[in-house]
Amino acid sequence: MSIYLDYLAEIDSRKVQGLAPKPIDDGALVAELITLIQDAGSEHRADALKFFIYNTLPGTTSAAGVKADFLKKIVLGDVTVAEITPAFALELLSHMKGGPSIAVLLDIALGDDAALAVQAGEVLKTQVFLYDADMFRLRDAFAAGNAVAKDVLESYAKAEFFTKLPEVEDEIKVVTFIAGEGDISTDLLSPGNQAHSRSDRELHGLCMISPEAQQEIVALKAQHPDARVMLIAEKGTMGVGSSRMSGVNNVALWAGKQQSPYVPFVNYAPVVAGTNGISPIFATTVDVTGGIGLNLKNWVKKTDGEGKAIINNDGNPVLEEAFSVATGTVLKIDVKNKKLTDEAGKELVDVAAAFTPQKMEFMKAGSSYAIVFGKKLQTFAAETLGIEAPKVFAPNKEITVDDQGLTAVEKIFNRNAVGVTPGKILHAGSDVRVKVNIVGSQDTTGLMTAQELEAMAATVISPLVDGAYQSGCHTASVWDKKAQANIPKLMSFMNNFGLITARDPKGVYHAMTDVIHKVLNDITVDDWAIIIGGDSHTRMSKGVAFGADSGTVALALATGEATMPIPQSVKVTFKGQMAPYMDFRDVVHATQAQMLHQFAGENVFQGRIIEVHIGTLLADQAFTFTDWTAEMKAKASICISQDETLIESLEIAKSRIQIMIDKGMENAAGTLRGLIALADKRIAEIRSGEKPALSPDANAKYYAEVVVDLDQIDEPMIADPDVNNADVSKRYTHDTIRPVSYYGGTKKVDLGFIGSCMVHKGDMKILAQMLKNIEAAEGKVEFKAPLVVAPPTYNIVDELKAEGDWDVLKKYAGFEFDDSHPKNAARTEYENTLYLERPGCNLCMGNQEKAAKGDTVLATSTRLFQGRVVEDTAEKKGESLLASTPLVVLSTILGRTPNMDEYKKAVVGIDLTKFAPPKAA
Repeated sequence: MSIYLDYLAEIDSRKVQGLAPKPIDDGALVAELITLIQDAGSEHRADALKFFIYNTLPGTTSAAGVKADFLKKIVLGDVTVAEITPAFALELLSHMKGGPSIAVLLDIALGDDAALAVQAGEVLKTQVFLYDADMFRLRDAFAAGNAVAKDVLESYAKAEFFTKLPEVEDEIKVVTFIAGEGDISTDLLSPGNQAHSRSDRELHGLCMISPEAQQEIVALKAQHPDARVMLIAEKGTMGVGSSRMSGVNNVALWAGKQQSPYVPFVNYAPVVAGTNGISPIFATTVDVTGGIGLNLKNWVKKTDGEGKAIINNDGNPVLEEAFSVATGTVLKIDVKNKKLTDEAGKELVDVAAAFTPQKMEFMKAGSSYAIVFGKKLQTFAAETLGIEAPKVFAPNKEITVDDQGLTAVEKIFNRNAVGVTPGKILHAGSDVRVKVNIVGSQDTTGLMTAQELEAMAATVISPLVDGAYQSGCHTASVWDKKAQANIPKLMSFMNNFGLITARDPKGVYHAMTDVIHKVLNDITVDDWAIIIGGDSHTRMSKGVAFGADSGTVALALATGEATMPIPQSVKVTFKGQMAPYMDFRDVVHATQAQMLHQFAGENVFQGRIIEVHIGTLLADQAFTFTDWTAEMKAKASICISQDETLIESLEIAKSRIQIMIDKGMENAAGTLRGLIALADKRIAEIRSGEKPALSPDANAKYYAEVVVDLDQIDEPMIADPDVNNADVSKRYTHDTIRPVSYYGGTKKVDLGFIGSCMVHKGDMKILAQMLKNIEAAEGKVEFKAPLVVAPPTYNIVDELKAEGDWDVLKKYAGFEFDDSHPKNAARTEYENTLYLERPGCNLCMGNQEKAAKGDTVLATSTRLFQGRVVEDTAEKKGESLLASTPLVVLSTILGRTPNMDEYKKAVVGIDLTKFAPPKAA
C-alpha cells in the first residue's frame, strides 16, 4: 500500500494549495486502489472507490489499462463490487475513450455470453476512438458471422455515435467578461513561465489572468446560472501569439462544461470573443474543444460624409462603439440564424463564420478530432459491410472558381487533400481534410500532446507522416527540478511513439536542445508539404506550416491528417534595393509597417496566408521572414523560391539531417534516412524540369497584394510594445514599427538578447565581426549592458567553432554554457558582459530565464508581449523591443540605442543579411 500512502501524502500537500487530488495515470496506484476496494474492512475503501471511479485518467494510460481490466471482471461476474454493478461498469468503460477500454468492450461484445455481448455492443456504438487493430477485430468477427459485430458495424456505418448526440442549442445565452483591452496574448490565459504545470490542469488553471478575474468569473456564473461566461478581448484580437491548448483548457476549466463526470478537470465548449475576432491559430484550438469563437466587431471605424475613415493625429482610424460588451452584459447567440443579439433579441452582429457546418459538428461532438475519427470509422464500417455510407457529416466544402488560377497554398492543399470529389480543383474557402507531412511537438506543450494521444488511445505514429520531431528547446536554458521531472518522461513517450526526439531516453546521444522551428525547417524537404507544429512559430520557408494546439498536433501524429479551410492569400513582392547598411530583419519589420500604411491601418495579413516572393534567399535566411508572420497575425506563410535556391536549401537540409543521423538520432523506422531520400527525389524533379519549385499561377486571385519598397528602408527598424500608449489597445501589438532615429540615440537599453528562432548562423557571425571591429577601433570591447546570446542550434555552434568565430565570442564572454554541467537555476542578475547560453529559446520563451523586472530589453526575438521576456515593476513597465542583430549588439555596447551616424560607422564592412528581389523572368 506504499504507493497509495504516497498518494495520500501528495493529496495533503495539494490541499495547502487549495487543490483536489491529482488525477491518476499510474497503473500501479490503481492496482492498490483495487486491492483496497476488495477489502471490505479497509478504512481506505471508500476513498479508494471514489478515486477509482472519479479520478482515474482514461485512454491509454497505464491506469486506464488496470481500471479497464477490473471493470471487465465486474461485467463478467468474476468480481462483485456492490457500488459498481455490471451496468455501471459498462457505463464507466464508455467514458474511457478508447485503448484498453475498447479492447475490453470488444472482448465482451464478441464473447460467448449473448446477453452481455449485446450490452457491450450498445456501448461500443457510442465510441469513436477505434484504431486498425480494433476495427479489424470487428471486421473478422463480422466475416465469421457474429451478429453483434454486424450490428455494431451497421451502427458505425450510419454514424449513430454522432447522430444520436444532442444537437447544439438554437439559442445560447452568454454573460460577458472583458479579459483585457487590446490584443490578448495566450500568455494571459496560460503564462509561459507556468508551462511546467500545464499537464496538471487544475493547478495550471490557477494561473489564468489573475485570482481576482477567476473569482469574478465564478461570481458571474453564480449570478447567471442559465448563461455561459464569454471571455472577450475588448478593442483587440483574442488569443494572439500562439495556439496554446492550455489557454483554452484554462478558459474551459473556469467557464466551460465538464466533459465527463468520471474525468476531472477536462472541460470543453468555452466561449471566447474579440472585437477583431480570434487569432487564426487560437481559433483552431477553440475548435478542438468544441468551443465558440466570435468576431464581435463592436468597435467600428468612424467615417466622414464621404464614407472615408476619419484618421487621428497618430495616423490611426478613429473608432466608435457599435454596442457595449461591458463585463456582466447579457447577450444571446442565435445559433439558428447565426446572429449575436442583445438580451431582448435585437441583432447586434452577424456571427455566421463561427457556425459553419463543420464548426457546428465540432460543437455537437465536443471536439474536432472526435469528428475526424468518426468519419474514418464510418468509412471503414461501410466498406466492411459493402455498402455506401449515408451522408451524415457536412460534406467537404469544395469551392471551385472557373478560369481562376491557383495561389501557392491552393496548390499545396489540392496536392494533399483527402476525400474530395475526384478531379475537383479547390480554391480558397474550401474546407477539407489534408494529409500532414511533417509534425513537430515542443517541450512545454508536449506533455499535453502526450495526454491527448493517451486520451485518443493512440500508441504509434501514423505511417502517413514523413517525419516528426519532439523538441527540448523551450526548457533548454535551465535544467531545473521541473525540467528533470517532465522532460525525460516526455522524451521517452514520444520516442516510443515514433518521433525523432531531442533527448535520447536511453542516453546514447547528446541532448539536443535545438529550436524546434529550425529543426522542422531542416526536416521539411518538400516545398509542397503541409507541416503542423505545437507552436505558433511553426512557419517554414519550405511548404506551408501551421502552428497548432497540442490536440491538433496529437491528431496529426495519430492520423496523419488535419481538417482546415483553405485560407485566402496576400501576395508580397519587393522592389528597389536594400541600403548597404541595412539588415534583412529591417525588411521584415518594414513589410509590416508598409502594409499597414498601404491599407490605412487594416491588417490584411490577419487570418490569411502571406505568399512572399523572396526566392533569392536560402531557407535559413528566408525563415526570418516566414517566422515573423506569426506576429503579423497571418494564418501561415509560403516562401516562393527559385529553382536553384531551393535546391541549395535542400542540399543544406540533407547535410543537417545526416548530422542528426551521425549523432545517433535515427529511429528504428529509418525516418531520417527516408527524409534524405525524399529530398533527393525532390531535387531530381526540379533539375529535370518535371516539377519546378512551387509557384502560383499567373491568374491566381489574392485578397490583397503588398509591394514592399526597399528604397524606403533607410534606417534600422524597431518593433516597439509602446507600453505607455494612452490607448491600452495599442500596446503590445507588434504593429508599432519605428525607425531607430525616433529614439534620438538616447533610449536606455538594460539588456540585449540575440537568439530564438529569428536568428541564423549569419547573425552569430555578425556579432563576432562587430566585436572584432570594435576592438580594432577602440582597443577593447566594453559592454554597458548585458548581452545574452542563445544560438538556435548546436550545428551553428559547431560551425562557428570550426570557423573561429566561437573563439571570438568566448573572448568577451563572462559565461559559456557547459552541457556536462547545465544550469539548474534561472539567472536572476546580469553583469555587463556577454553570456553564451545553451542553444534553445532562452529569454524569448520567458518560462525559465527572464530579464530583471522593469528592464528595457532590445532583442532579436519575436515576443514583445507584456510579462513574457520582462515583467513590470510598480514604478516602470518592462519593455521588450525587437530589432536586428547589429542594432542589438551596438545598443549593448553603448547602453542605449544608437544614432544613425554611430550605427553606420559600426556596420562598415560587416556582412549583414542581404536580400535582392528576384528578377522578372
